[in-house]
Amino acid sequence: MDASRIGSGIKLLVALVALMWLSEAVDTALHGRLDQYGIVARKPDGLFGILTAPFLHLGFGHLISNTLPLVTLGLLIAVSGAVRLFSVTAMVVVLGGFGTWLISPPHTITIGASGLVFGYAVYLVARGLFNRRISQVLIGVVVVLVWGSALLGGLLPQDGISWQGHLCGAIAGLLAAWVLTDDRKRKEPQPVKR
Repeated sequence: MDASRIGSGIKLLVALVALMWLSEAVDTALHGRLDQYGIVARKPDGLFGILTAPFLHLGFGHLISNTLPLVTLGLLIAVSGAVRLFSVTAMVVVLGGFGTWLISPPHTITIGASGLVFGYAVYLVARGLFNRRISQVLIGVVVVLVWGSALLGGLLPQDGISWQGHLCGAIAGLLAAWVLTDDRKRKEPQPVKR
């Protein structure tokens, strides 16, 4: 394993989490005024929230509940480097956020990093299947054993919880695993000399 690559991935993860905590500190000081910048369902001006929603939370309790799984799952991706972590994060935030914007109920604002958590978890489970690497499959099995019931529970409709964000984050994580498949390069047709 390349220590500098792992270090760069961990630094990016720390920066993402630090930005979430800083945003919540500022939001608390502003009495929750930043929360309006989440994903506003099906409103054109709510599209900006796709980029900001993962960094906004409904208080420190909400942030704490997202931080532990985000850091745990994020570290498993970060060992592949900052480029991989950034790619997975960007795909889950943008694709999952857009899906959330499309299917959430009208007049709702979705905030929080749980869609990103669902995306990371599904990415880690699907990655091993797409890459056909036993070590990655085993990591996926551990993710299912540790987080599986919480993930399934997060897809059930509950007041005040965006199952739509969870579902769209999970779908985006699956797409990220497919797009970023290591074997994809090996499967592309190679020119043959004649």
